[in-house]
Amino acid sequence: MNRPRVSVGIGWGRVAALVVVAVGVGYAPIAMTELWPYAHPGAPAIGESFLAHLTNPRYVADAVANRLGPYRHSLAALVVHSVLGGLLLLLGPLQLLTAVRRRARLHRALGVVFAVTVYVSMAGAAVYLLRTAPRDAFSGPAFWIVLGAILVGTVFSVTAGIVAAVQRMPEIHQRWMLLCYGFLMTAPLLRFEWGALPVFFPGLSMAQINQIAVMHLGSVVAFGALLASRRLDHRAELPGMNGSWLPWWVLLAAAAAGAAALGWITDAFLAAGGAQNHRLLLGYLLPFALTAAVMLARLRRAVRDGRPWAAEEWRIHLVGLSLAPVFSVLCVLPFERALDLDRVTALSAATAIGCGVLAFWATATTGLRALVARELAKRQQSSPPAALAPVEAKPVG
Repeated sequence: MNRPRVSVGIGWGRVAALVVVAVGVGYAPIAMTELWPYAHPGAPAIGESFLAHLTNPRYVADAVANRLGPYRHSLAALVVHSVLGGLLLLLGPLQLLTAVRRRARLHRALGVVFAVTVYVSMAGAAVYLLRTAPRDAFSGPAFWIVLGAILVGTVFSVTAGIVAAVQRMPEIHQRWMLLCYGFLMTAPLLRFEWGALPVFFPGLSMAQINQIAVMHLGSVVAFGALLASRRLDHRAELPGMNGSWLPWWVLLAAAAAGAAALGWITDAFLAAGGAQNHRLLLGYLLPFALTAAVMLARLRRAVRDGRPWAAEEWRIHLVGLSLAPVFSVLCVLPFERALDLDRVTALSAATAIGCGVLAFWATATTGLRALVARELAKRQQSSPPAALAPVEAKPVG
């Protein structure tokens, strides 16, 4: 299999990769010991001790007390999930390193271990979600829905990565595995926000902080996976790719639909009133605007530099981001009726999962685009040249 070229240079991309690896490796022991206090009250837990020193002990103790009942109800499944989740955060950097070093056999062996570990770990999470009513989840039903979306995204992304590897599409395989690792990184990112957001919102409980954090959790990790994918793929053109699946008028139409949906979401949050609802809206809109600005800037640069493949991928993801608010608006009513939620809770859950779900769609569309281009290139190479037309003989003299 022809593996994608990876350039390792000194710059922001390298620094970001080192930070992600450090966070994953550093969080692994925290994940593996996180459930000790729930099994044995008073048992030491690295993550909770660190968070208590960073914020205040009461802030952490209240959160632990709120989760004692639901966690003990599914403790064995959660232990499997958390311990294997910590292992996955260690396996992810090893997978990237073996790909960079071009150690194919070791990469495949670790890939099999990684995939099996994902399935078993997510099975533990699924048991917890199935045995926990949405209203009993930490910080409420919206978080239960977000956890379910992350679980499905993790399982489907690793499965799509396996399919791409079997189809001998290493660049697409790499995109799916980076997205899978991004979904796994929601755990340390969430803990980081538990410690950082109280600086901006003092006096809130961890449950309230959690409600703000999940408004952008999926979108941030999906965007990080996209940035990493684009940095590792240096191809300016894709053989067999003719034109774009998403011309400018499609992008403009998606942007208009997304703006209308954003207006509806903003009006709904503001109409609900309350300082916490305003914080939820801010937690959603600010990362959304920053992500859209970066995507648009990268798209313009790719077009200017004459890199059609990069421009196509940025265009696909920008359309996905634009349609995320539309998807969220469409999910509000089903969430209200299926789970018997109030309007604000359903709206919070819908907006929290929209960007992550559409990022998954965009990654799938990118993979399909590359597959179609590859098949067209094969046909062009295998088709015989057109027969030369016979030359009419001219009389001499």
